[in-house]
Amino acid sequence: MLSGILNLIYGIAAIAESSFYVANTRFVFSDLKTWGWIVTAIGALETTAALGIWARSQWARWTGVGVAALNAIAQLMFIKAQPWGSLAIFSIDVLVIYGLVAHGGKLEAR
Repeated sequence: MLSGILNLIYGIAAIAESSFYVANTRFVFSDLKTWGWIVTAIGALETTAALGIWARSQWARWTGVGVAALNAIAQLMFIKAQPWGSLAIFSIDVLVIYGLVAHGGKLEAR
């Protein structure tokens, strides 16, 4: 959920072409506004998957792994615009993937 909320905030800032980002950044393809839309969409998917994980849905666990992996790749491509923020979100995504794969399938003993 944390990574999704951060992506929504940073994506909206990129769409608005905020001065928050590094000036004159060159991306692999397109521009800051396009990457803002991409990051916002991934953030919405991550937030939806997080809500599903809290509801203990199995589909949400694997969707969360896929979306976190997709976001990790997107953050590495977005690193020129916001170096420290992208690395922080990338690290969160790696921890999310580990947590969902290693501990996501365990049920509570009642």
